[in-house]
Amino acid sequence: MDPREYALMYQVEDVHWWYLGMAAITTSLLDRWANSTTQRILDAGCGTGAAMTGYLPKYGSVTGVDLYPQALEFCRQRGAERISCASVLNLPFDSASFDLVTSFDVLYERAVSNEQAALTEILRVLRPGGQLLLRLPAYNWLRGKHDERVHTNRRYTKGLIRALLQESGFTVQHLSYANTWLFPLAVAKRLSEKIFPPGEDHSDLSLNAGLLNSVFQALLSSEAPWVAGVGLPFGLSVFAVAQK
Repeated sequence: MDPREYALMYQVEDVHWWYLGMAAITTSLLDRWANSTTQRILDAGCGTGAAMTGYLPKYGSVTGVDLYPQALEFCRQRGAERISCASVLNLPFDSASFDLVTSFDVLYERAVSNEQAALTEILRVLRPGGQLLLRLPAYNWLRGKHDERVHTNRRYTKGLIRALLQESGFTVQHLSYANTWLFPLAVAKRLSEKIFPPGEDHSDLSLNAGLLNSVFQALLSSEAPWVAGVGLPFGLSVFAVAQK
């Protein structure tokens, strides 16, 4: 990921509609699907630490790992202590060390040369019966300028994620798309970028939604019971819950 993106993430994670809405969806999934015995949590690709210092401690003791020292410095500024600098391809933990691993928009990055190998490594550090909560961006045809900024290798479908998880040895418990209500707006934005390309420094996080921020947050958050329940048929992100 472009190091500049971490500074943007740190600045907006606590107020941006996308992060707040995704937090609501994620906690709904954890409330519905996480084992009640969850105590040891690894946030694999913790970024600037908003999840590991925000809502994840509700579910247990959280350790974070990220490849980029810039990200971990922001984690420290949030007060995180259990953090390590390492790749998801080579996690510095003993086998069966964790009850739950979360990984939010990490495996799609070019720095993860083989997401199958990353999933196998995550499987290794999970205890038997442990779970993985995974989020990844959807649909390669939605690639845009922001994907260049965050070094996207590829985007995913539910079918592809199911296959990757099963080939890695996981049992898939739940799959759903998310960010569905705002999907038409996102498609229109991506199409407009092809006609009017944004500048080199463009990032979706730098877009100020202004008065619409609370509206977009409410719309995205309202998807939470759907994503955790029957699931949504399409969207900008894919969530998966899988078990070792």
